[in-house]
Amino acid sequence: MSTQFIQFKISLNDVQPKIWRRIQVPADYTFWDLHCAIQNTMGWANCHLHGYYMTDKKYGRHRSIRIQMPHPEWTEKEDLDESKELLVNWFPKRLKQCIYTYDFGDTWDHTVLFEKIVTLQTKRKIPLCLTGKNACPPEDCGGSGGYMRLLSVINNPKHTEDQELRDWMGLDKDESYDPKIFDSTTIGFDNPKKALKEYLRDQKMYG
Repeated sequence: MSTQFIQFKISLNDVQPKIWRRIQVPADYTFWDLHCAIQNTMGWANCHLHGYYMTDKKYGRHRSIRIQMPHPEWTEKEDLDESKELLVNWFPKRLKQCIYTYDFGDTWDHTVLFEKIVTLQTKRKIPLCLTGKNACPPEDCGGSGGYMRLLSVINNPKHTEDQELRDWMGLDKDESYDPKIFDSTTIGFDNPKKALKEYLRDQKMYG
């Protein structure tokens, strides 16, 4: 049985060392499904709002694709519904790449680059993480600027803020933080349909 996948390179912008993942997702995935795959492969915790932003070649204007929130005032009228927009209707017909932003406070911008469509002889309908490089920044560390500062402080026992950061990150006494660690074989993927139900439930409850 053959299954079509879309291959993307997901790169986190504005940080060094460069953090990226190469993934393949089923061609019939929605943008929400892709969001779940990005969260899993990058290492984020899916605890903040997010959205996709692109220039639509078909209509020649900027578009945004976001989840339709339980509270209407949280959603712009022009936003397309992330849970209904299929990737194959956009890549590569209307897009070669777009920006995926996670956490509108820290503003983690990722470039989502279309690479190719592949046909695999497999029954699997879950994403594949082929490769990648470097660890994901910690949640709520202050965006790219905060992360770069964290890297300049952490693992430096002579710095006055080192122990404070280590405590905040939950590191053990003799444990160091390695920003270069990444192993694609350890990646597991959430069920996007289940994740969507939980996400909307939580937003409605705590919004």
